[in-house]
Amino acid sequence: MDFDFSDDQDQLRDAVRKWVDKGYSFDRRRETTRAGGFSRAAYTELAELGLCGLYIAPEHDGMGMGPVEGMVVMEELGRGIVLEPLAHSLIAGGVLGGYAPQALQAAWLPRIANGEALVVLAYQERAARYQLDICKAKATQTPAGWILDATKSIVPAGDQADAWLVPALVGERMALFLVRRDAAGVSSRGYGTQDGARAAEVTLQQAAAELITLDGLTALEHAVDIGIAATCAEAVGVMDKTLSLTTEYMNTRKQFGVVISSFQALRHRAADMKMQLELARSMSYYASLKLNAPAPERRAAMARAKYQLGNAMRFIGQQAVQLHGGIGVTDEYIVSHYFKKLTQLEMTFGDTLHHLGEVSKRMQDTAGVFA
Repeated sequence: MDFDFSDDQDQLRDAVRKWVDKGYSFDRRRETTRAGGFSRAAYTELAELGLCGLYIAPEHDGMGMGPVEGMVVMEELGRGIVLEPLAHSLIAGGVLGGYAPQALQAAWLPRIANGEALVVLAYQERAARYQLDICKAKATQTPAGWILDATKSIVPAGDQADAWLVPALVGERMALFLVRRDAAGVSSRGYGTQDGARAAEVTLQQAAAELITLDGLTALEHAVDIGIAATCAEAVGVMDKTLSLTTEYMNTRKQFGVVISSFQALRHRAADMKMQLELARSMSYYASLKLNAPAPERRAAMARAKYQLGNAMRFIGQQAVQLHGGIGVTDEYIVSHYFKKLTQLEMTFGDTLHHLGEVSKRMQDTAGVFA
């Protein structure tokens, strides 16, 4: 099996890395955080690179690419700890393209691809604890169309989005809807998150909605799996840069007249970080390659990958802070922001303990990645 990236994939990686290095400096990120945690200008620049339309078909102005290209892009955005939620544009493109009626696709996919519209997934509820089949939101069909009553929590850039993908119950069955931010009965309360980004509580009271699919749980599981694969790839980029910053610091910081990278105990800890990074990278590849697999196989793969990535994120983040000492937790120093990002990503789309339970639940007569 050939695991080398194609020339197109390498060129895509290079283009995103150049944008991160030249167009998304640490100072720009800090300014964005101070301004609220989301920059429409930066999001538009991502769209101009074609990244918002990565999973959108060419007939809707997208690039028509797949999970490996998504992984490549998210790794590079992770290296720059980019605040704008591109993963949700990938989710919106994949879900609308795979489940929505043609009219809804035609209305929204070109707008998502060109960056005109930011559409994010709003699925978390207070009592759900990452369980996708727990939903209190209600949908009702009226002569004028569908209306929703719902409260969704921790919606990425929720008060800045132009629309949300919202699961809600139709009777006892879950369906998936698209709700516009300018619809009547919609309100949102935005706030900053630990990593400097932005989220919101979204409340819908008799809000007008457009039906995506009545098979909402299947679509929601697929949406979350796209998000998990993107989160794993982003985390690899964050960890890669965190290790690079740590080794650079160890090669310049001196104690007892010598650089601390000469101390064997610290070298062993750095080697352990590298080992965790490469294990995480392989599981991220595994998640991306399984993203188009049948649903049971895909769900099991995402749980395995997110569990392993969660362990690696926690280890590398903590070791980076320990090896830096006190400077590693100061707001002025960049590695503290990478640590915060890893902490946030570890809980995104289900934390490590949740996915350990998911792995356990899906074990059959045999276990393991290739079972």
